Amino acid sequence: MRIFVTGASGWIGSALVPELLEAGHEVTGLARSDSSAAALTAAGADVVRGSVDDLDVMAGAAAEADGVVHLAFKHDIAFSGDFQGAAEADRRAVDALAEPLAGTDRPFVLASGLAGLKPGQVASERDMPTVDGSALSIRASTSLAVLALAERGVRSSIVRLSPTCHGDGDHGFMASLVAVARDKGVSGYIGDGANRWPAVHRLDAARLFRLAVEEAPAGSVLHGVAEEGVAIRDVAEVIGRHLDVPVTSVTPEDAPGHFTWLSAFLGLDAPASNTLTRGLLAWEPTQPGLLEDLDKGHYFQGS
Repeated sequence: MRIFVTGASGWIGSALVPELLEAGHEVTGLARSDSSAAALTAAGADVVRGSVDDLDVMAGAAAEADGVVHLAFKHDIAFSGDFQGAAEADRRAVDALAEPLAGTDRPFVLASGLAGLKPGQVASERDMPTVDGSALSIRASTSLAVLALAERGVRSSIVRLSPTCHGDGDHGFMASLVAVARDKGVSGYIGDGANRWPAVHRLDAARLFRLAVEEAPAGSVLHGVAEEGVAIRDVAEVIGRHLDVPVTSVTPEDAPGHFTWLSAFLGLDAPASNTLTRGLLAWEPTQPGLLEDLDKGHYFQGS
């Protein structure tokens, strides 16, 4: 198949592109910068220049493809305080990508999230997000809209990713937590640190996206989860050992000052299952778990 990938040069996309190419697919990636375009060309992919705001460009690329994987999201503005703007832009992008696929039975795979889906309980693929009009639920409504595309003749699926997709080169949550510990001189967790995050290695996640575009039935919900839940205190202890700093609890009241933007996420208890995903697509994660990956040391290189 010829697969159009948005976010193709990003954290997951840069692993997915070689995964698809090695499986015999052709790949076209969306690139908004010269450096992204060069990276995609070097990887063996074709390039479409543009961003997620270029709706006509994306619709044209989707029309020429045999399938679409939508990974791009405006994380830069989302984490700087405008999550609603990022989520609204994502919905416009999804609508543009989906329209030329209607009635074709071609696959459309959307990257979505797990955080907050079923707080304090193990979320399964059968659990659906609550849409309550909040900024956060805009993205949830987008995922539901993608699932509904199955009724319009699109082989749609969503991959709900773990809060941390870890690996060498990660600049996301784990790298940020290490940076906070280095800056503060302590490796912290909120409260008793027993809250759990699901986790997945980026290479396992990339393979799941490839299987989804190849095989997932229309309307499938998939969980990019290799580990059901890793206690945040255990994460803090590995970080403290590698940085040689104390490991300490931070009260919920002090968390925003200590962790800044991370505090909104770090206290979440969001375990999630992958049982249905593994059964549906025969996906078996093979990469190191989160604590083992942290222990490899690459998160602690440099200053």
